[in-house]
Amino acid sequence: MTITTESSETQNPHRLPRWVVPSRYDIELSPDLETFTFAGHETITVEIDEPVSDIVLNAVEIDIQSAAIVIGEDRHTASISYDEEMQRASLSFAQRLPAGPAKLEIGFSGILNDQLHGFYRSTFTDVDGTDQVIATTQFEATDARRAFPCWDEPDFKAVFSVTLVVPADLFAVSNTSELSRESVGDGRVRIRYADTIKMSTYLVAFVVGPFESTDPVDVDGVPLRIIAPRGKGSLTEFALECGAFCLRYLRDYYGIPYPGDKVDMIAIPDFAFGAMENLGAITYRETALLVDTAQASQAELVRILDVIAHELAHMWFGDLVTMKWWDGIWLNEAFATFMEMKATDAMRPEWKRWLAFGATERPWAYRTDSLASTRPVEFEVMSPDEANEMFDALTYGKGSSTLRMIEQYLGEEVFRNGVGSYLREHAYSNTITSDLWHGLDSESGIDVGAIMDTWILQRGFPQIEVLLTDTGIRLEQRRYITIPDESDTTLWKIPIVLRGSAGGVPFENKLVLDSFSTELPVNGRVDWIVANAGGHGFYRVDYVDDLFDTCVANLAELEALERFCLIDDAWAFVESGQKSAENWLTLASSYRNEEEQAIWSAVLSGIAGIRHHIVSDQDLPAFRRVAAELLEPSVERLGWEPSESDSDLTRRLRGAIIGALGRLAEDEETIERSRRVAEGWVEDAGSVDPDVGQASVFTMAAHGDMRTLERLMQAYDDAITPQVGLRLLQAVTFLDTDDTVDATLAAVTSGRIKSQDASWVVARLFGGRASGRHAWESVRRGWDEITPVMPPMTLRRLVEGLPGLSHADIAQDVESFFAERSIPVVERTATQNIERLRANVLMRERESERVSRYLAG
Repeated sequence: MTITTESSETQNPHRLPRWVVPSRYDIELSPDLETFTFAGHETITVEIDEPVSDIVLNAVEIDIQSAAIVIGEDRHTASISYDEEMQRASLSFAQRLPAGPAKLEIGFSGILNDQLHGFYRSTFTDVDGTDQVIATTQFEATDARRAFPCWDEPDFKAVFSVTLVVPADLFAVSNTSELSRESVGDGRVRIRYADTIKMSTYLVAFVVGPFESTDPVDVDGVPLRIIAPRGKGSLTEFALECGAFCLRYLRDYYGIPYPGDKVDMIAIPDFAFGAMENLGAITYRETALLVDTAQASQAELVRILDVIAHELAHMWFGDLVTMKWWDGIWLNEAFATFMEMKATDAMRPEWKRWLAFGATERPWAYRTDSLASTRPVEFEVMSPDEANEMFDALTYGKGSSTLRMIEQYLGEEVFRNGVGSYLREHAYSNTITSDLWHGLDSESGIDVGAIMDTWILQRGFPQIEVLLTDTGIRLEQRRYITIPDESDTTLWKIPIVLRGSAGGVPFENKLVLDSFSTELPVNGRVDWIVANAGGHGFYRVDYVDDLFDTCVANLAELEALERFCLIDDAWAFVESGQKSAENWLTLASSYRNEEEQAIWSAVLSGIAGIRHHIVSDQDLPAFRRVAAELLEPSVERLGWEPSESDSDLTRRLRGAIIGALGRLAEDEETIERSRRVAEGWVEDAGSVDPDVGQASVFTMAAHGDMRTLERLMQAYDDAITPQVGLRLLQAVTFLDTDDTVDATLAAVTSGRIKSQDASWVVARLFGGRASGRHAWESVRRGWDEITPVMPPMTLRRLVEGLPGLSHADIAQDVESFFAERSIPVVERTATQNIERLRANVLMRERESERVSRYLAG
């Protein structure tokens, strides 16, 4: 059943009382970028629903100096107390306040922290080599309370009027257009911004610092700018193009005008997430906004377009219409992910974004949802830590995958019309999941909620077994779990589209499988069949006996995403012990002539998994030969040098194949050539094809030493563009020696590697075949020195590296370590990744001898 807001409000101790409700905030803030503090004053217009003597609101790391309430002509001063654990301030009055309208006046101060949340400071070195400081915000999920006292829950929507008092030589931006600017006489100016729409506190934003801006581009009446740290304005052209296209596309798709008065997209040097959808003042990691297109790989350009589309999609789905409470955050993030794919596909159809979605975002969700410790997409959220843990593969990946599945089942126009109806009905308000289903029900005439509740309110996902019968086929469903549990009886309503051939005649069938099995008649002998036609279903398919062989024999008849699903599902069955790795290697050989980059991502992922988790040191030479044979046709076809006729995806595939030949097959000629190419790329990134350059520098690092690390880190320090810096940092994690691990960890703790990147860098060190053990032991010993440099919300990225430590003794040590520690912000994530680690250990134990025999043969 759907968890309603009412039950959460009465039972959740983290929810605020409802007897005082805000409708407007007038906020003035004065940040000091030298002392890393800020002072503020706010007037909050409230409605008192019943007589009270206490007003409770959220505040943390804030010192409230004064508080009073004005009711008519009367002014009442409050005494102030704090509940630090619950992140609240209580304002107590000497007499009961009558019901009715009032204005609450609060004076306060706070700190510009270095934890990348709330109102925080970010630093960078400008083009002149001077260290600079900015003040910026990141309020989602529950950190507006670190910047100003407020009712910091998503359904306490209000209008915000922001005023910033800042040094006159600095750039300042907030959610809305600047209304006025006046000098205050001490080198500072007071900037007042227009009122926002009625919106949630987590969407408020203000950014102050040494920035530069593009001239505004008029997007059908909406001014659009890109704002970047000074000296980086030359890297904004692609983002401006993407922003203008996506704004128009999304407005047309929703059929609703953009809800703000302008769009600023702002590059922040230190940022915990990819981006944040603050209405009208969207903040981004530099790598997700700024780019030199001449030096960028196809993947890096896709990433920028994706993130811009995602955040702009939120302006309607999340900002205009918002979930009532954090258990419904998937409504925001899943739909924005879904819409980013549609917008990216519309702007760059040659990039085949829906194929890539099936090959990246959906498998990301599968990895978590295949575990016994997974959670439903929507479930009851209580505390701020639990709210922060909702930003995971299930919210984004599973949520968007199931939306794509139901869209394809209902039809794209029916789905679009239902979404438009939902947004128009609930504009400026808050919703629960069933509100969206009602919108789709009314357009489709189908009980969408009955289908989708089995995907959103239940854990996990199904696998479908397809079997031949005397009269046709039988479909059976059961839950797919990486470590199988035969007692699980979860049942889904599965929208299925079947496609195939029988007796030489094509056929297609659409149904909802709502029982554990069903039989379907087929006219004639089945030649081949696909039980996930189009490849959009969020389920695995196991073709039993001859049906699997007929699929492989008819690969040419399968669409690209269907071919991807066949080999990706097969690898999932290896992980769960239903199929053997040797069978998967045989299947992979059928893909030697595949030309789609996204499909190769599944092949190379399986090859890498076998190399890392299964193949012994003794069998490595034989494994290298098998890998090289698999890659050989693509190497011969693609070569090293791009041609003018290459598509972007061909260039990307070339880089992937060259990288695999150097790092997985460990081909000596490829390694030597990669070193030469990498040296040229490090000297001048623009002199080498970006995808070949990236593959080469990764291969150089994988076979490198301390001198390689020093070379890469110096280039990282000197990197001019965000993408080059990121690639160099990624290359560092491919180094696989104990001393390079130690040096990299030292760079993390010293701050040479930025705190925003520290957690994923350390996580990737766990994946070293030779040095992963040493990396874990070093992190375990230095936990109390290493993790404090990582912003709390990024710690989940650290524990996501644990599954790479798939030797039984290390895995046991990992489990013991986390069993002794309580880390609330990653409690669920740690449990899930330890389960994934356990599954990898079992796969190693189960498959090593089989693969050894296969390689020997």
